Amino acid sequence: MTLPRPDAAPTTLTARTPEDLLAAAAVVLGFWPTESVVMLTLEARHRFHARIDLPPDPNDLDELSELAGALVEPAVRHEARRVVLLVYTDDDHLGAVAWRVLRRAFEGHHVEVVEAIRISCDTWTPLLGPGRRGARAERGVPFSPTALTHHRFLADAVLAGRVTHASRADLAASLGPDAAAVSAILAVGQPRPVGTARWAAAVTASHLAADTRLDDADTARLLETMRATAARDAVWRALEKAPAASGVRLLTDLVRRSPDRWLPAPAALLGWAAWQAGDGALAWCAIDRCREVAPEYPLAALVAAALESALPPSSWQHGA
Repeated sequence: MTLPRPDAAPTTLTARTPEDLLAAAAVVLGFWPTESVVMLTLEARHRFHARIDLPPDPNDLDELSELAGALVEPAVRHEARRVVLLVYTDDDHLGAVAWRVLRRAFEGHHVEVVEAIRISCDTWTPLLGPGRRGARAERGVPFSPTALTHHRFLADAVLAGRVTHASRADLAASLGPDAAAVSAILAVGQPRPVGTARWAAAVTASHLAADTRLDDADTARLLETMRATAARDAVWRALEKAPAASGVRLLTDLVRRSPDRWLPAPAALLGWAAWQAGDGALAWCAIDRCREVAPEYPLAALVAAALESALPPSSWQHGA
C-alpha cells in the first residue's frame, strides 16, 4: 500500500511489510508513538493521518468508545474507504480491548480496516485474521527498535530535512524556551517605539525571503508588536505568501526565544504554519505551547479546530 506524506509532496512511502508501516507512521507523525492509536487513511477524499492517546484504564469503555469515534468521524467525513490502524501499547489487555472497540466502530461505519497491528516495545502482533475479522492467534513477531530507526524511510526523511523525534515529548521539548536566548531578548527591554503592522509584515517578509534569523532587537520589537491583533494578522498574511517550511523555521525560532508575555502570537502562528506544512504533530505541540500561557487564545482555538477536523491545508482561506 502507498502512504502519502502529509505535506502532499510527490514522494510517497510504499509500505510492503509491517516494519514499513511502523517506520512510515514515525515519519508522518514526526516522532515514535507510544500508548496510542495511529490511523493512516487510504483512498480518502483528503488523505490524512491521526494519532490519539490510549486511556490508562483498559476497562474504561466509554473513553475507548470516544477514542474510536474521534478516529472514525474524520475518516467518514473525508470518505476514507480504507484505513490502517496501529495500536501501540505494552498492555496486552488494553490492546485487545482497544482493538475490539475500534474494529466494531469502523465496521459500523463501513470503513474497511485493511491492516491492524499491535506494537509493544519490541514485538508487533497482527490483529486481522485471514477473513479480515477478529484477532489472529499468532504470537508477537520480534523486531529491533534500533534497526527500525535506520529504516530507509527514516533515512529519506533525514535527507529531506524532516526530523523524527524519539517521542512526542521530545517533539514538544523542541519548542521549549531557550533560556539563554530568552534572557538576551529580555535584556533588550521594552521596545520603544513599538512597530507598526506594516513594519511587522515587512520585517517578516524580508527574513522569510532571505531565510535568516532576526537579531535580538528586531525579535523583541516584533514580539511586542504582535501583541496587537492587527500586527499579528499582518505577519500572518506575510507568512501566507512564503513557503510553509520557511515560516515554520522562523516561528520556531521566535517561540524558543520568546518570554511568556509575548509567546501566544508566535506560538499560535507556528501552529498554523506547521499545519500548512503538513506537520500536524508539530502544529499540536505549538498550540499546546500557546495554551500554556494563554488557554483561550482565539487563533490557537481556530487552528485546533482545523486539526481536530483533519482539514487539509488547502482548505485554508484567510478570514474564512
